[in-house]
Amino acid sequence: MVKCEFFQSEVRYLGHVISEECIAIDRSKIQAIIDWPTPTNVGEVHNFMGLVGYYHRYVQDFSRIAHPITSLQRKGKRFVWIEQCEREFRILKERLTNAPILAVPDPLENFVVCTDSLEGLGAALMQDGRVIAYESRKLKNHE
Repeated sequence: MVKCEFFQSEVRYLGHVISEECIAIDRSKIQAIIDWPTPTNVGEVHNFMGLVGYYHRYVQDFSRIAHPITSLQRKGKRFVWIEQCEREFRILKERLTNAPILAVPDPLENFVVCTDSLEGLGAALMQDGRVIAYESRKLKNHE
């Protein structure tokens, strides 16, 4: 087993492919997302959200899209997979399998943060018109 590799044009690291120009999701992880069956219980929802949640920075409005699915994990809530859950499940899979390639930030250049706050908090960190990362979360009831 080789522990060191030098002069590589890209590196696979923790489910990402990192190169000088960009950061992308590792294709092997994308295949796992494509092949994921529709969840039939809370445990399967938890497992799916664990996988796709790791890549939330690749999906604009991730928390808004995932909300119907993540809400199934609430304590005391009965598991009922409705059409909206199925639709958002398919949208998440499609967006992750066609995820944008994120730019590698240049610390010497200016950053732009684009935000919105309609149903939650959302932002895109950008540089030179290219996305560095997305961030989003649903607002809690008390917020």
